Amino acid sequence: MDCIQLTRTLIDIPSVTGHEEKVGDFLKGYLRAAGFEIESQPVADGRFNVFASCGVPEIVLSTHMDTVPPFFPSYEDEERIYGRGACDAKGILAAQICAGVRLLEEGETNFALLFVVGEERGSEGAIAANLIENASRFLVNGEPTDNCLATGTKGVYRAEVKVQGHTAHAAYPEMGVSAIHRMIDFIQKLRTHDWPSDIALGNTVYNTGTVKGGVTGNVVPDWAEAEIMFRTVESVEKMSARLKALAGEGIEILPLYTCDPVKLETLPGFETKAVSFATDISSLTHWGRPLLLGPGSILHAHTAEEQIEKQQLLQAVEHYITIVKALKKSP
Repeated sequence: MDCIQLTRTLIDIPSVTGHEEKVGDFLKGYLRAAGFEIESQPVADGRFNVFASCGVPEIVLSTHMDTVPPFFPSYEDEERIYGRGACDAKGILAAQICAGVRLLEEGETNFALLFVVGEERGSEGAIAANLIENASRFLVNGEPTDNCLATGTKGVYRAEVKVQGHTAHAAYPEMGVSAIHRMIDFIQKLRTHDWPSDIALGNTVYNTGTVKGGVTGNVVPDWAEAEIMFRTVESVEKMSARLKALAGEGIEILPLYTCDPVKLETLPGFETKAVSFATDISSLTHWGRPLLLGPGSILHAHTAEEQIEKQQLLQAVEHYITIVKALKKSP
């Protein structure tokens, strides 16, 4: 298959996080037929990472198999391919595979492809892959960067916030303590806080993704919960201390997933930019010096109009080939 066909084939295999087995099976068969040596690494619940190698890999191209929900199939027009995972990251999978097959045909050895599960919910597959013994000097991770080499990625601080109050009859609210009001006060602190910034990475940003609490309208609520997610430019340790100080007494911050910001390698001849999203790179620390590049725009990822430009897909194949050959000559 060419890169366009392969992208659509991969999109049309549903692989929402937690259900990546079918796309993993397809990748194993396709890559084995192309001439790679295939290994499956069990992760959990029948899910597995796919490692396709040629020789003793010193350069590894990697991305993830899973997508966010909901699944919707592919379609295309003259310029673009649409569908869940088009840019995050089925198109990237296809571009890396096509680059790998071309490298094999050109007689290149000692490189590999590493495709992992679970990136969209905590990098479970990458954490497992980091335990694989390897001699890789460079990791080329794929996420939608508009085919630019990223100079750095922000960190992540995803947490559950729990607030307790005291119930009372709603006609006498002064007799209780509203957990929802306390949650609102905390969220307002987040909105007005002077968050840190970084010259290379930009500003700290966050999203309050969910808020819930209470039982009914005529009872002062004694509980409230929220989930917040930060894209950070400072360490997890500093972020934890900052949030604890903002929360004060009676508000519990329970981290769900955290990782530090990452500074990345670049190469001459490529456009560069910093990106606000986090990647599996922070969990793949044993795979060599990291680079990050992929076709597609992050602004289309996770949307109902997810898409990727065909021209960027084909360009990415050439970029990955160029990067692998350049890194082989790098000390």
